[in-house]
Amino acid sequence: EDPSVLAGVPVALPALTRAEKLQNRATRIGFDWPTPERVMDKVHEEVAELEHELANGGSNERLADEVGDLLFVCANLSRKLGIDAETALRAANTKFERRFRAMEISLTVNGDLGSATLEDMEAGWETAKLEENL
Repeated sequence: EDPSVLAGVPVALPALTRAEKLQNRATRIGFDWPTPERVMDKVHEEVAELEHELANGGSNERLADEVGDLLFVCANLSRKLGIDAETALRAANTKFERRFRAMEISLTVNGDLGSATLEDMEAGWETAKLEENL
């Protein structure tokens, strides 16, 4: 039998959920940052490591490793704040889709979506965000 405190966390879980469960298990023996601010320090550290890899032509393997570390610490931040990471990401996906569709409609009304530049799309995105917050 596996004596690890991490034993029994199903591998088949969605990755964000599994990250939270692994972190909850580690917390049982005191392996946890005391405050969300300390987790934010780790978020900044992971972003800096990713930026370093990008600036230095890191391989896809190195970039994937750093992105994975960043996602893992973001799941930890969610856990520390009492926010379910899966639920938060689903809400962010819904918000992205809503704004993107509004941008598409705006660009289609004002011309050909296929000929829109990135600047046109960004302007449409900002308009969608503003209209959403009215």
